[in-house]
Amino acid sequence: MSSTILGVVDKKMKAAAEGLKQELSTIRTGRASPALVEHLRVDYADVPTPLNQIAGISAPEARLLVIQPWDPGSLRSIEQAIQKSDLGLNPINDGRLIRLNIPPLSEERRQDLTKIVHKRLEERRVVVRNLRRDALEELKKAEKAKAFSQDESRRAQDQLQKLTDTYVAVAEKIAQEKEKELMSV
Repeated sequence: MSSTILGVVDKKMKAAAEGLKQELSTIRTGRASPALVEHLRVDYADVPTPLNQIAGISAPEARLLVIQPWDPGSLRSIEQAIQKSDLGLNPINDGRLIRLNIPPLSEERRQDLTKIVHKRLEERRVVVRNLRRDALEELKKAEKAKAFSQDESRRAQDQLQKLTDTYVAVAEKIAQEKEKELMSV
């Protein structure tokens, strides 16, 4: 019983850490990466659609992204979505594709992005802790229902705390790597 609860929590905590990694990949580091824009929502046929579903995105150079829509009629919508986003990029539309020049980051912008990384890290820590709290409640309910002994419950709680510490550390490592990437010139 306790191993089932711990297995489910382990998967959810792992998903939270992976989600942080994906979320941080959208933060600009001065290098062109398709992950920067692929999940932008574009108003395509009056339906908000992720950019990677309506266009090909490539990074032919270190500081250039090229977006080639499969439907040339969506160029204007893509351009507007990029302008409305918080990326701070200016799209260049040549009638067939959109080019995004990725300027080098200023020191001030690096500091701002670092703060965003810390904020998102803290959000993930809270998610992991909430998962721990929910699992603890389940363990205590199961113990009261005599599904397992007090000793087994205590061991499961210790394992749960170790899992929590592990995934908080994983999230912190992911954030540190992103911060290091942001601060390197």
